[in-house]
Parts: sequence; structure tokens; C-alpha cells
Amino acid sequence: MNPILGIDFGRSRIGVAISDELRFLAHPLETIPAGKNAVDRIAAIVRERKIDVVVVGAPRNMDGTLGAAADETMKFVEKLRGAVSCNVVTWDERLTTVAANRALREAGKKTRETRGYVDQVAAQMILQGFLDRQQEAAHVANLQQ
Repeated sequence: MNPILGIDFGRSRIGVAISDELRFLAHPLETIPAGKNAVDRIAAIVRERKIDVVVVGAPRNMDGTLGAAADETMKFVEKLRGAVSCNVVTWDERLTTVAANRALREAGKKTRETRGYVDQVAAQMILQGFLDRQQEAAHVANLQQ
């Protein structure tokens, strides 16, 4: 199986994570400056790593509705869909950046030290949630056979 890419889209930085080939674990990959070259960089990663699916975190409110940043994220998703040949899907990213910051703090990292990779950790959490759900769905399907 080819890996899956996870994206935490932000106005300043875009965190990127990648799954292992078995699609069990997500790993931080890189942080890309947001801007006009971001989609090209992600498209290059998709080609280089032979990515099958790109999962982009969609900001939702606690009640499940799309958040204020959703419009920007969805515009980014549409640009990405036009630039890559694989599927691009959205995934609920509620509180992933908060959780990433907390995890890094608990690991003894200061906020200033983590600025360069907190977005990668958030992307990792988005992707891991997606991978876990896929594994769960596959398990349920196997039980029903």
C-alpha cells in the first residue's frame, strides 16, 4: 500500500504528516510556509512519495458545524484537488492544534521551540485519527463477513 498524507492547513504554516506503508502510524514530515508555493510543494510530495490519499483537517466548531476558517481551508482543498492526481478528503480537526501544543508542552518543549513543528504534530494527529477510523472500519467489515 502507498502512504497517506495528512495536512494541517494554517494561514502562516502548513503542517504535513505521512503514514507508514501499512497505514497504521502517522509521522510528522515537514512544515511548509503558507503561500502561493504551498500547493506545488504538497503536489511534489504526493508524486515523490506515491501518495494515494491526502487528508486535510477541516476546522469545525464544537457543535460540528464548519468553523470560521473553513472557507479558507476549503479553497485550499480545491486548489490541491486541481494539483494532485489522488483523492483529497477532509477530516474533522477539532482541537488538534490545542492537543499538539499540549503534547509538546508535556514533553518539556517551550512554545517558542515548537513553533516550527507544532503544525506537523497537528497534521500527525489529524492523520492518525483518519488511519484509526479506517482500521476500525476494516475490522468491523471483517467481523461482518
